[in-house]
Amino acid sequence: MAPVPSPFPDLRGGVPLPYPEGVHTSDLPLPDPLPLPPLAEVVASARVVSVPMRVKFRGVLVREALLVRGPAGWGEFCPFLEYDDAESAPWLAGALEAAWHGFPAPVRSAVPVNATVPAVGAADVEGVLARFGQVGAVKVKVAERGQSLADDVERVAEVRRVLPDAGIKIDANGGWTVQEALEALDALHGFGLQYVEQPVADIPGLRAVRLELRRRGQAVLVAADESVRRQEDPLRVAREDAADVLVIKAPPLGGVRRALAIIDRAGLPAVVSSALDTSVGIRAGVALAAALPALPYACGLATVSLMAGDITDASLVPERGYLPVRDVEVAEERLEHLMAGEERRRWWLDRLTRCYRVLDGAQPR
Repeated sequence: MAPVPSPFPDLRGGVPLPYPEGVHTSDLPLPDPLPLPPLAEVVASARVVSVPMRVKFRGVLVREALLVRGPAGWGEFCPFLEYDDAESAPWLAGALEAAWHGFPAPVRSAVPVNATVPAVGAADVEGVLARFGQVGAVKVKVAERGQSLADDVERVAEVRRVLPDAGIKIDANGGWTVQEALEALDALHGFGLQYVEQPVADIPGLRAVRLELRRRGQAVLVAADESVRRQEDPLRVAREDAADVLVIKAPPLGGVRRALAIIDRAGLPAVVSSALDTSVGIRAGVALAAALPALPYACGLATVSLMAGDITDASLVPERGYLPVRDVEVAEERLEHLMAGEERRRWWLDRLTRCYRVLDGAQPR
């Protein structure tokens, strides 16, 4: 099967085009942290929700999140439960940015998004895709623990059967060795992949996969996701020629403004992704994608469709393959319905307080 071109192409011979002339300014310093609102004000506004998932995703069947409300709207704080306070603090910075400072001005009114297919059996693929409506690209999870390469091939083949003209990306979440990644990409080569996301766990491995693919003349690109979770990581990935594309989530980098600055310094095309957020969290991802000077690939921001509930009556879900750039109105009745139990609420408030203190210690004095 011949490779299928992206519906959002920005390629020349399989290599991403550079940002428009004059846009990339890698010498700019990262912005100072935004001023923090008073902790008491943040805690008083906090609401903790527990949202069931339609299918298991990243091992999660119930997604917990803490929402805060400030003068600019709502923000979402939802680092995964295993993250420590230092790793979680930038997520809080992103939530406070959204609620107390708002977002940078957009340069586009809508953002292209891909559907996301978890590591389900091939028979379930069509049902998963149906929840996303019309999309031009699909990200398929592969390398799931306990599954085989044959399972991955069947899943990707079914996506291609259902959506013959879509751009397909695969995401291994670092689950392969270098050799396993190369064998898998050989097996999947005929499906016209746009890129493989985080095929191996570390940056040297990404570089090894990328260089071997180029040596073999395979056009599939390598994208870094888990390897760019801290603000210094995208710069190292770019410096070591370890990836063609950065998959960026705003919360781990400290919010939209810092993510924009880090992407700019790295100088690689970026795809904005989500971390299993409610529509409040997705709004921050949309703000980042809408403010990027170039957006060559569909973003992974359509994940509200994987949830069996939301905190708004008007969820941020795709409309003909795009998410509109708009604010989210939180519905009080939905907050009440999804409210977490008292023990989980206390757990999240304690976590918020600890992470706030981490951020406060990093403020300019």
